[in-house]
Amino acid sequence: MPRAATTSRSEPAARSGVINIRVRPDERALIDRAASAQGKTRSDFMLEASRRAAEEALLDQTVLRVDAATYARFVELLDAPPRPNTALRRLMQTKAPWE
Repeated sequence: MPRAATTSRSEPAARSGVINIRVRPDERALIDRAASAQGKTRSDFMLEASRRAAEEALLDQTVLRVDAATYARFVELLDAPPRPNTALRRLMQTKAPWE
């Protein structure tokens, strides 16, 4: 996914776009508390959260095209039970954190 150009590895390019949104006071307070807890400005917090949500939304739309034989092999691998191994055995015997 393309990223904004940077002037150097440690110095991001200056932002030039503006996004305005309307929020209720309680929403703004929640965002401000979360940003403060992470040591970020409201703008940085909202931009990071929005970018992450946008990337996830686009990744959910990714389409892979393969021929019929490759797809059949893919489905076969998905449907096959996992081969027993030490790590899987250990995982299946570990108590879930919520129990």
